[in-house]
Amino acid sequence: MNDVSGRQADLQQFVAANIGDKFELSVASADASFRSYWRAASRDKTWIVMDAPPAQEDVRPWLDIGARLRAAGLHAPDVFAVDLPHGFVLMEDLGNRTYLPELNDGSVDELYGDALDALLRMQERVPANNLPVFDSTKTIPEMELLGDWFLRRHLGIDPGCDGWDVIEYALRFIANSADAQPRRFMHRDYHSRNLLIAERNNPAIIDFQGAMLGPVAYDLASLLRDCYIAWPGDRVAVWVENYRQRLTGVGIVNVDSAHFRRWFDLIGLQRHIKVLGLFCRLNYRDGKPAYLHDLPLVVNYVLTVADSYPDLVDFSAFLRRCIGARDVTKAAA
Repeated sequence: MNDVSGRQADLQQFVAANIGDKFELSVASADASFRSYWRAASRDKTWIVMDAPPAQEDVRPWLDIGARLRAAGLHAPDVFAVDLPHGFVLMEDLGNRTYLPELNDGSVDELYGDALDALLRMQERVPANNLPVFDSTKTIPEMELLGDWFLRRHLGIDPGCDGWDVIEYALRFIANSADAQPRRFMHRDYHSRNLLIAERNNPAIIDFQGAMLGPVAYDLASLLRDCYIAWPGDRVAVWVENYRQRLTGVGIVNVDSAHFRRWFDLIGLQRHIKVLGLFCRLNYRDGKPAYLHDLPLVVNYVLTVADSYPDLVDFSAFLRRCIGARDVTKAAA
């Protein structure tokens, strides 16, 4: 049970107990946590099996949030069997068609249209009772990953007292904006790698176990300022304004365009500052170097948004000095 081969045997036993002895297992995917996913294939059907080692992962939040999403009419995977002590879940196979490789100028309006419809339904109908609150006690520690992992570990820079003053002012400014937003159910990772194209009730939604009660613009920023794909600013502005109008129509927000755009920009900035540290931590601590290749887009988001707010121009200038001419995709020694 404690070694890899033992856990694999337990996994196969769990699958056999629920679908029969005749099946083949293959790797479906792995994510940025300790979870892994396997595809179990019989002669005429496939399933997905989540392997979430209980010492590192708790499947109960995933089960709870999935049930909430399905009850609201959203397409989270159906669950067929659960082994809580071992951390195994047998679920619907949603396929491999994530949004990311299929997004292009011709497809994006339709795919994002579905994703924004689903997001509005999520924010209107999915209850957030008993979920953790995403306030400054969460937003600031997340952003502090920037100092430990991006600046110190990745760039090899100690900001010094003056640098830390600039950073701390910026983080508090961003956190205050987040705390001023109305809060709704928040997926927390609503982007092109966690949305799958589905024949019915598109999109299918995954990786929702970290859901919280959080700022209304957070998931919108995750989707429209995706860490893995970027769109022209004028196009993003139209999507943001259209979504604000829809939120206004259902009574979730009551602010003008400029106010909502500020919420969108600054909560996206919170996420991207965190991601600069997180992607570096995934490389240096967890041995997942592929995330370094996505750093340039995230750096660009951070600098571009910070440049547009007077309270943050010192922060963006400081980051530019720290990065200099460095290729941020290259790992430090």
